[in-house]
Amino acid sequence: MFNIRIYNNIANEGLARLPAERFTAPSADDSPHGILLRSHDLHLETIPDSVEVVARAGAGVNNIPVDALAKRGIPVLNAPGANANAVKELVVAGMLMAARNLLPAWDHLRAIDLPADELHKTVEAHKKRFAGRELAGRVMGVVGLGAVGVKVSNAAIGMGMEVFGYDPALALDRAWELSSQVGKGQSLEHVFAGADFVSVHVPLVDETHGLVGGKLISSMRKGGVLLNFARGGIVKSGAVLEALNSGWLSSYVCDFPEPELMGHPGAILLPHLGASTSEAEVNCAVIAADNLRAYLEDGNVRGSVNFPVIDQPRGGGFRLTIANDNVPWIVARVSAVLAQENLNIESMMNMSRGMLAYTMLDLNDHAPDSALKRLRGMEGILRVRDLGVKS
Repeated sequence: MFNIRIYNNIANEGLARLPAERFTAPSADDSPHGILLRSHDLHLETIPDSVEVVARAGAGVNNIPVDALAKRGIPVLNAPGANANAVKELVVAGMLMAARNLLPAWDHLRAIDLPADELHKTVEAHKKRFAGRELAGRVMGVVGLGAVGVKVSNAAIGMGMEVFGYDPALALDRAWELSSQVGKGQSLEHVFAGADFVSVHVPLVDETHGLVGGKLISSMRKGGVLLNFARGGIVKSGAVLEALNSGWLSSYVCDFPEPELMGHPGAILLPHLGASTSEAEVNCAVIAADNLRAYLEDGNVRGSVNFPVIDQPRGGGFRLTIANDNVPWIVARVSAVLAQENLNIESMMNMSRGMLAYTMLDLNDHAPDSALKRLRGMEGILRVRDLGVKS
């Protein structure tokens, strides 16, 4: 039985993916095997040694101590792409709000209290104040071509825009999904230069913190619109404020409000609504629960942000998984220990990611406690899991 500690409200459709005969979710046990969460700040929690895996029902993992968990041999799983359509639709809405001056127009009418004949005259007299522009024919840059960036790019093409995308680490699967009409951006500077709209879709990591500043913004066309539905720290809010005040940017549409931009007429700030749809919450919960179950039951790693991906069906063997430092001699030493314990390796898969490696072994027999003790005591070994035979 696996005990799962749950933070936040996880959609019932996700919890239903964890069968009651194998999982207690949620569990109040002090020694949970897994953690399932959404936005709860795990940095503030003490994560018990019993925890084998952390799964987030969402894409961003800034609320999870990813590197610290990797050093303990604990994978962090997320649900990339589960909320992509929801975010894409909100980006399109943001583009339309900015291009057609919808919010100022709405505010204008909400402040009017006139009888019908005067109302109609006032509307006609003032509507020119809110004249906008159409998206068709405009140039759009998309930074980051993951699940969301690809959908945004394709949607913009569908609205008749000229689109350039930039992602130096474009995944093959995403490349297949991307419209052939999307131009290849050679660099960040290339994507921003001369763009009417730029939408940012990259994760917030050390390399992307403050990625978009005054220099890139100033290379856009005057009156451009910058959209940020990725993370607040990616765009320098001070540079945005300066560009809005000078009129170089007509609008900044962001899902992550910053104090200095609150109340600015050119800032369309939303309270982190990107994934806030019932469909996205269900999708995220289902994917996160499936990934957590796959790891706990079979050792398979799907959608991880700190472990290499391994997804190997179970045969009839006894499965052993090992997380270790990515150094050359560990696999050989593991094999030697198993041989000395008269265990035959029926299949083995070893993958690495940065400084961490993950090895999955299917053995002809159950590994005795003596073998497990020797493996766990080996220098460079972070975690050993004995999953036994497939039940």
